[in-house]
Parts: sequence; structure tokens; C-alpha cells
Amino acid sequence: MPRRKLSDLWIVQAPREGAETNDDDFSGVGSSQVPETVENIEIDGGNGRTRKSRGRTTLNELYNLPAGERVKVSRNDVGQPIGAEAGVLGSYLGIVARNHAILPINYESWRQMPNGNKNQALELVKDKFSLEVSDDYLKHALGKKWRDSKSFLKKTYFKKDLTLQEKLQNIPPGIMRHQWEDAVRFWSSTKGEDRERVGVTSRQKQKYTHTAGSKSFCNPRSPA
Repeated sequence: MPRRKLSDLWIVQAPREGAETNDDDFSGVGSSQVPETVENIEIDGGNGRTRKSRGRTTLNELYNLPAGERVKVSRNDVGQPIGAEAGVLGSYLGIVARNHAILPINYESWRQMPNGNKNQALELVKDKFSLEVSDDYLKHALGKKWRDSKSFLKKTYFKKDLTLQEKLQNIPPGIMRHQWEDAVRFWSSTKGEDRERVGVTSRQKQKYTHTAGSKSFCNPRSPA
């Protein structure tokens, strides 16, 4: 089967199933969010055909896959993604979760995020990946990365020593004003402060810390 240098990813060829912002608009996915290089990736070529790409790459090349080609992501016996493809998928899920034009930050929790928004994010992932993992797994992973993104924005831009008005004006680049203002008002509320205290206590009780980089916990035990 013909090969081309992409990054040792398995690639498949398969047809797909049928507000004002502050600074940069994040409606495009991940144009500047490029992680470390990856390798050993399977590409799905359609009609049951797969091929192994060669060399090393970044997600820039994922965006430039020919029409109809997607990275094939396999799973283990408990439904988790495995192999180098899992690392690429994890990085891309993070990019999609930071696309706050699709997944706004002004929902109190992932559970409150409308299903339409979650499904739109899911379609972005399926445009680039041929997946054996379930939609439920992907939505759970997107929710975790969405919460991580909100946590980063709060830690970086929601400064405790600022007045409420200053916090409202301290809008992160690329975040819609109304989203930020809603989030700031919630974080400043009694309910928001109570939730933060619960989160801090929960993190302090956490026994294990994920230090496996872009791989999920199952991957270090899986063959490359």
C-alpha cells in the first residue's frame, strides 16, 4: 500500500457521515495550538484499507490531511483509545475544548452545556479521526478539557486583587465579552465561591496525579 511521510500515524480514507469577540476569534479550531511532534500513526484509507505514515509531525499536518483521510484511533478492551493515535486525539480534543465559540465558558458546568454544542464539537473531532471509541467517551474527555480551559482562564485573568469591574474588563484574548462577564459574575457569587472551595478540597484529596503527558493512563501499558 502506498505510504507518504506524515508521522507514522494510521490514516484511513472514508467519507464522513451524513457575537463580538475580544481580539482573535476562536471560531477556527487550533490554528496556533500545535503540540509536540508525534509518530507511529495509522491512517484510514477507506474500504477497509489502512496505511502507516512515516516520520514525525505536528498537528499542523493533521489539518492538512487530504479530503476524506482521517487518523484511525483504536481502543482497548475497556473502550479507551490506545497507541500514538490516542495522543494525537487527546491533543486535538484539547484544541476543540478551547474553541469557546462552540463550547462557551459561561455555563456553570459541563452538564449544563447544551447537547447541540457538544455534538458540534464532536463533529469537529470526527472530521479528523476515524474512531473506535464511543461518543460518550469523547464527550467526557471534552468536558474534562473544557473544565481545564476554564480553570486556566480563571487562574490567569480572574485576579483576586482586582475589583469586580476590573475583573469584568480583564477579558482574555479570543473570549466573547458576554461569556467572560457571565463567568466572572458566577465566580464572584456565593455559589461560585462555594464551588471553588469544594474543588480545592477535592484536588487536595486526589491520590494520583496524571504525569503521562498527552497519553491516557492506559497507553503506557499499551505497545507503541
